Amino acid sequence: MDTYKQTHIRFDWAIKRVLRNKANFGILEGFLSVVLNEKVTITEILDGESNQAKKDQKYNRVDIFVKNSKGELIIIEVQTTYAIDYFLRMLFAQSKAIVEHLGSGQKYKNIKKVYSISIVYFDLGHGIDYVYRGGTKFFGIHNNDELQLSQAQKELFKKESITALYPESIIIKVNDFDDVAKS
Repeated sequence: MDTYKQTHIRFDWAIKRVLRNKANFGILEGFLSVVLNEKVTITEILDGESNQAKKDQKYNRVDIFVKNSKGELIIIEVQTTYAIDYFLRMLFAQSKAIVEHLGSGQKYKNIKKVYSISIVYFDLGHGIDYVYRGGTKFFGIHNNDELQLSQAQKELFKKESITALYPESIIIKVNDFDDVAKS
């Protein structure tokens, strides 16, 4: 009988201890490039704890918060304990990132694109895949056509789609991973 026991480094430990170090940006950039399906270059690690404008406001703390070379914001959160309201926690973190990175007097066109990558160790929702990606799209209620940016909006925002303006969420369900990487 084979007594070899496979050991793994937990990703939450790696995020908090290894990937915050600038010397290891290459590893984090590689991970983000695969997850986002585009080359990612990190320019800085931001403070993972949000500010409170009032004492009674909820604050937000994420495991890692980075800005990439396009000025986009990327939130990475590892959640090991079950949270039935986790989808709303993701929305809260995205909203805080947007609000805190738009200064008074700035135009709305300066809102930063936000990606939220959640690595969860519990059953979040119902589905058979282990990686899910979602964003905002608008569809006509009568013709089911997808609303598109006008040419003037494409030039103003320097984006090709409405989805590119809104936050995107990526959920990696670790417990559903079958140890066979598909990408």
